[in-house]
Amino acid sequence: MSHILNIKTAGIPLNQAEKALIMIHGRGGSAQDILSLSQHLNVKDYALLAPQALNHTWYPYSFMAPVDQNEPWLSSALEMVAETVKAAVDAGIKPENIYFFGFSQGACLALEFLARNAQKFGGAAAIIGGVIGDKINRENYKGDFAGTPVFLGTSNPDFHVPVERVYATANILREMNAEVTEKVYANFGHSINTEEIELANSIIFK
Repeated sequence: MSHILNIKTAGIPLNQAEKALIMIHGRGGSAQDILSLSQHLNVKDYALLAPQALNHTWYPYSFMAPVDQNEPWLSSALEMVAETVKAAVDAGIKPENIYFFGFSQGACLALEFLARNAQKFGGAAAIIGGVIGDKINRENYKGDFAGTPVFLGTSNPDFHVPVERVYATANILREMNAEVTEKVYANFGHSINTEEIELANSIIFK
């Protein structure tokens, strides 16, 4: 089973934009859902790109399941993110002007992609997510973020994402020279709160 490249767009037309934001939806969500969130972000002058997962799911099992159980969907999903980045680069947008926003399964996918492909990006906000796998395979994660700002927001507890994995992810990204800010909200639930949006705006989309 693999995804078919299907990128929904909004904001400034890609060929006229200097910055691009790649938005990655969660399980059961859609590209249109996550794009609608952009009205709350400081991204008025960005091209917005949101890949759509086949059947609204990037991979079938928990992100904490053994990686091979989520294949070949996971590799296909990572390829979709790579193709979305390539679309922005091909339009003349520099990697340091490419930004990411992901929620839940989309946050996990964004963080896994970034950790595997670290370089100087514009920044990333990941709400309720962490790198993928039952065990963290540090050998998969290569590159240097060169100070890329990353915001991680989450709830503790969260039914899907243990807070320990969020902290472990933050540490990996820091080792790779990302400027990481994490914020943990007690018993907030599996959703995005207004303070997380404000922090994403002040740290990433400033």
